[in-house]
Amino acid sequence: MKQASATVNNDQAPTGFAGQWRNFILGFQHLLAMYSGDVLVPLLIGHYLHFSTVQMTYLVSIDIFMCGVATLLQLKQTPLTGIGLPVVLGCAVQAVTPLESIGGKLGITYMYGAIIAAGIFVFLIAGFFAHLKRFFPPVVTGSLITIIGFTLVPVGFQNLGGGNASASSFGAPVNLLIGFLTIVIILLFSAFARGFMKSIAILIGILLASFIAGGLGQVSLTPVS
Repeated sequence: MKQASATVNNDQAPTGFAGQWRNFILGFQHLLAMYSGDVLVPLLIGHYLHFSTVQMTYLVSIDIFMCGVATLLQLKQTPLTGIGLPVVLGCAVQAVTPLESIGGKLGITYMYGAIIAAGIFVFLIAGFFAHLKRFFPPVVTGSLITIIGFTLVPVGFQNLGGGNASASSFGAPVNLLIGFLTIVIILLFSAFARGFMKSIAILIGILLASFIAGGLGQVSLTPVS
């Protein structure tokens, strides 16, 4: 019999303190990558409903807290919740327009009531829709995700221009410069870096671009000071 030889994988993740530190950095990158998308929904809704700074702070804080709770529920698979994977859950942009309509006409109380009712409804029918998975092959789900991505392109360009389309500085050259530099830095590290540095390309892009923005006078800590 031919004896199978054991091979050593040189790319194994480090253990001990080094492994924990690496996991922390990767987790922090994941947090920054999902943070902007998660806070975008409460910011859009709060701006539409003319929330004050205090109300907006509470809305964003509650949003981040519930995203964390939902993410923790996904970590352990149970008969009712969780898929056993570290999937970060956040707000769905599809709900922005309905929530703005409900909140604008009936108030925030009815808006939250609609969220609770919709959550209960989705929870009850989730098991039924799981059996319909075979009717949605990869070509269908892939096309749907692509369409969703295209619908979010205007949001990306709005953020690239400065975020607030009604501001006088929207589309200013300095905003475009910082945005394109962020993209270039991320692409360069993704293409030419190796190993761990390649894995944290997004984190490096965000941090370096933040320092550049600070040097150009585009970072203000007044609202949080």
